[in-house]
Amino acid sequence: MILTGKLISLRAIEPEDLTFLYQSENDESLWAISHTQTPFSRFILKQYLENAHLDIFEAKQLRLIIEKKNTKEPIGMIDLFEYNPQHKRAGVGIFIHPDCQQKGFASESLKLLIEYCCKHLQMHQLYANVSEDNVKSIHLFTKHQFKKVGIKKDWNFINGSFTNEILFQFINE
Repeated sequence: MILTGKLISLRAIEPEDLTFLYQSENDESLWAISHTQTPFSRFILKQYLENAHLDIFEAKQLRLIIEKKNTKEPIGMIDLFEYNPQHKRAGVGIFIHPDCQQKGFASESLKLLIEYCCKHLQMHQLYANVSEDNVKSIHLFTKHQFKKVGIKKDWNFINGSFTNEILFQFINE
C-alpha cells in the first residue's frame, strides 16, 4: 500500500481523532509554526471532522493522520494545502508530536506523501514554507530533494520580532 511504510501509516482523519486534534491544535508551542493565535474548541474541531470526508479536488486540501504502524497510535499529521489541480501543485505541512521526533517518522511520512502525490495526483510540484530557525524541518525537506528557492524577509511576527521564512520547492521530473 502506498500510504504504509516500515514505521508508519498515513490514513484519513476519523472521528476518534478528536482528542488528538484538540491537544495538537491547542499546543501553544506549535502556534508559530501553524500561524495560529487562538485555541480551537472541541465543537469547531468536531465540525471540521464532519467535513473531512471531502476529497482533495473539492476541499483543495488533504490532512492525513500519521500513526505508528505497530500500535496504530496517532503521532502526527501531514497536510497538503492550497492544492491547485490546474497547475499541479500544493503546499506541504507536517507535524510530529515532540515525544516522537528524531525517530524517522517525519521522513517516512514525507516520502510516502511525495510518492502518493506523484503517482496518484500526478502533481508536478510541492512546496513548503519553513522558518529559517527550524533546523529539523530544513533538514527534512532538503533530505527529500526540496530545493531552497527563496527567502521571505521578515515574513512572520513571532514573540515580538520578525523572522524570515524559507520557501522550498520539490519538482517532480
